[in-house]
Amino acid sequence: MKLFLSFVIKEARHILRDRRTMLILFCMPVMLMLFFGFAIRNDVRNVRTVVVTSQMNLLTHQAVRALATSEYFILTATVATPQEAERLIRDQQADMAIVFAADFASRRTGLQFIVDAADPNMAQQWAAYATGVLSQSAQGAVNLKMLYNPQMRSVYHFVPAIMGVLLMLICAIMTSVSIVREKERGTMEVLLVSPVRPLLIIVAKAVPYLLLAFVILTTILLMGRYVLDVPLAGSVFWIYMVSIVYILLALSLGLFISDIANSQLMALLLSAMVLLVPIVMLSGMIFPVESMPRALQWMAALVPTRYYIEAMRKLMIMGVGIEQVAGEVAVLGGMTLFLLAVSLKMFKERLE
Repeated sequence: MKLFLSFVIKEARHILRDRRTMLILFCMPVMLMLFFGFAIRNDVRNVRTVVVTSQMNLLTHQAVRALATSEYFILTATVATPQEAERLIRDQQADMAIVFAADFASRRTGLQFIVDAADPNMAQQWAAYATGVLSQSAQGAVNLKMLYNPQMRSVYHFVPAIMGVLLMLICAIMTSVSIVREKERGTMEVLLVSPVRPLLIIVAKAVPYLLLAFVILTTILLMGRYVLDVPLAGSVFWIYMVSIVYILLALSLGLFISDIANSQLMALLLSAMVLLVPIVMLSGMIFPVESMPRALQWMAALVPTRYYIEAMRKLMIMGVGIEQVAGEVAVLGGMTLFLLAVSLKMFKERLE
């Protein structure tokens, strides 16, 4: 055990001495959290809105006032007919129009949205935000209840996704590059003839990255809670337990990449092709998997980050128990065991 700890300390010193690596490891989570929290966001802001109404009664006045005082919409005009509103949208003087029926106050129904749908995603969000504002101002006219994220803040969506992306990239890439670097320098053979078994050597090289992953995870959770005001509705204990399974999966994937790659450059390229593109495109971080073609949905089913992000959103935002994410945890655990078994088998064959 003492010899094993000495290998762990040796690897930790290698990491700490590389100032550029340490800068990347600790600055990347902070920068990504700040970018996605304050700069890169899909929240609705300053939507130029036209109100269409033939008469301004009390209920309509309350609804219009709620739109005008919200941070999402800017009322640019009030017109009498939908045709006038549509002309303003076509002339690029407005983004959307809200049409109130003549009997809106008496029937408490009769709303129509006319939206510039050149960007369909934003058009859907504008309509959803307007429905949310009107549901609070004109009770009974619009029946809408937003659960878990009533303000519809995009940061609720991005923080669990950033956790999944960073933990996978850092653990997998850094582990694979670390092992391949030993091969390039010819020191792997020296390590393998030491009294420590080859499996313990691999574990010793992975332990520092496991600890770093916990530091990064804690940093993201603290920034999400106290800087970006993202709730931790679920159990923090289960958030860490599920993250342990995911981190072990990422380390196993890094070992698998190191079995294939013969150079650090090849390890980085494999990591970029195998990890970066699928994680960003197919994990649900940016694009919903349910909206993808069937073939891409099958491909997304092989991306472990997808299941981790889904589990974190349920635990952090929805506040569910561990039984509600048992399916995602089972998939992550199965992937971990499979990758670990294949990686260790390939590693032993390379030794032979």
